[in-house]
Amino acid sequence: MILSCSQVVYQMSAVNAPALRIPDKSKITVQTQDCFANQLNSDKQKMDALDWERINPATGPLYIEGAMPGDTLKIAIDEIKTAGWGIMAAIPGAGVLGSVVEESQIKRIRVQENTAWFTEEIHLPCHPMIGVIGVAPREGGIPCGEPGSHGGNMDNTKIAAGSTLYLPVFHPGALLAMGDVHACMGDGEIMVSGLEIPAEVTVTVEVLKNITIEDPMLEDKHACYTIASHEDLEKAIFTATHTMTKILMAKKNLSLNDAGMLLSAAGNLQFCQVVDPKRTVRMEVKKTLLDRLI
Repeated sequence: MILSCSQVVYQMSAVNAPALRIPDKSKITVQTQDCFANQLNSDKQKMDALDWERINPATGPLYIEGAMPGDTLKIAIDEIKTAGWGIMAAIPGAGVLGSVVEESQIKRIRVQENTAWFTEEIHLPCHPMIGVIGVAPREGGIPCGEPGSHGGNMDNTKIAAGSTLYLPVFHPGALLAMGDVHACMGDGEIMVSGLEIPAEVTVTVEVLKNITIEDPMLEDKHACYTIASHEDLEKAIFTATHTMTKILMAKKNLSLNDAGMLLSAAGNLQFCQVVDPKRTVRMEVKKTLLDRLI
């Protein structure tokens, strides 16, 4: 099955009509636009020519049959294929360095054989990842450019081929949507954009019954991660850390104090993005210590 990138939403919401209904345990390829809705294709274009109402489109939503509130949606990221060119941008007032950026700039970058040609001399290895992936939130509509307990714009470099993402289900069908793929991106995404690129993302979705989570979680072959987003960075840090602490307590039969000390000795607190109004962090525990989250 293939879902075309012509079917996009700009906010995640339970009122969005499903673009496609799929059975539980389906594999599907989702075509995605870049975060600028493929509006930029030249270094000579100006940022003020952008239609800012068309930012961070997410393809979907997918209605997964059998998904009900209180369930957990398991999403295995099977493969990410990117286009041959991507876009980066510097924007005054945006990102960590926005206060010192005086003029906007668009940079079109060639991607070939898993390498990004940043300049003729600087070549970057590509590690494609999904910036926006989420379900309909518990209440109302949330722009695709904003993260939260529903997922959304987490800009987590670990959401890549070979990883498995877990999202809470708040509404029937879950209403999964995704976009904002990056050919490569550094943790933090400090200039607001990674190497933004159209892509084809192949995922396998599965509904986990009788398992309820509050915030996104992720695992790959190396580690397990709890993820949290909040306007207050300290609260995001606490949520991701506290969630992992409770998992260690349950799976390792540890007290709160021992689980916390174990995290202090062996856990890694990492930034996903620090440029959205809601910051996103993750707490990492290696698979040698914790073999699974669920």
